[in-house]
Amino acid sequence: MNLLRAALVPILAVVLAIAVGAIIIEVSGLNAFEAYKALYDGALADRKGIGRTLEKATPLVMGGLAVAFAFKAGLFNIGGQGQLVIGALFAGAVGYGVTGLPWIIHMPLALLVGAIGGGLWGMLAGVLKATRGAHEVITTIMLNFVALNITDWLTSKVWREPGIIVRTPAIEPSAEIPRWSQLPTGFALAVAAAFACWYLLERTTFGFEIRSVGLNPEAARYAGISVSRIVILTMAISGMLAAFGGAIETQGVVGRYEPGFNAGLGFNGITIALLARTHPVGVIPAALLIGAMEAGSSMMQFKADVDPEITQIIEALMLLFVATPILVRWVLRRRETSDISVGAHWGDA
Repeated sequence: MNLLRAALVPILAVVLAIAVGAIIIEVSGLNAFEAYKALYDGALADRKGIGRTLEKATPLVMGGLAVAFAFKAGLFNIGGQGQLVIGALFAGAVGYGVTGLPWIIHMPLALLVGAIGGGLWGMLAGVLKATRGAHEVITTIMLNFVALNITDWLTSKVWREPGIIVRTPAIEPSAEIPRWSQLPTGFALAVAAAFACWYLLERTTFGFEIRSVGLNPEAARYAGISVSRIVILTMAISGMLAAFGGAIETQGVVGRYEPGFNAGLGFNGITIALLARTHPVGVIPAALLIGAMEAGSSMMQFKADVDPEITQIIEALMLLFVATPILVRWVLRRRETSDISVGAHWGDA
């Protein structure tokens, strides 16, 4: 019952967003039914469409996990984009720079190096938060720009493939994440990561410490939990999750690192985490939904002449409708507090 109640708001948000999107399409002089049918055809009608949806959803799962995991400790990781590109680039560097290894070693090694790179990048914000009190929202946003510029420089000056296009050389076949027919196996890795995060948060002592710090840092400190340690480790794990998604993109989709190819994927993790109500397993259906919309938007544009911006509007409406109940509860809570204060003032008078 608790799970159903938690899922009710996102489900209603999706239904309302689709309904409002249909109204916008109709007002534009187009057929909403044909548009959504084309969206379905492009995303779920056949094995190729399903594979494209899973491919789009994989980095979204990891980005959503990164935001949701940090949120459990009361942290808001806005640096998913920077952590993702660090992971994507380092996985690509190991993928093409290390040769002679069998697939069973080379593929997971590239994933591991990419994840560690993103974890160290995320840990920087955690250290600044724990030691200097710097707010993680500010530091992670700033680190995004630093990461993007560093990866651009490394790609253009250090690990560049000869030619006009700025990109790294193609990774070795031994570093590639294979596909099963049209279906990307990288999605299975993302699902496994989601369940691993759920188990860590809900079934381990470390997860209990993370949730305790998120609920009340002072009470957690009084209970003997090192808040600084939890903040640093949580941001490191959050960064690893985002970077893992970037590494999967490099090894399972692109086959190399190209600047700009992963643009926006890290920021989309915020949408996924909010749709999932920061539940680690909930990010899977949320990412599948957004992945299906992105996979089918081109078909909707081709068959129904619907602008791709309509898909972005629907996604924004979903986020708005999910956030609205939280905002309403906050306003009501502030109003109740104000009424109590006013009542106490008149009582004293």
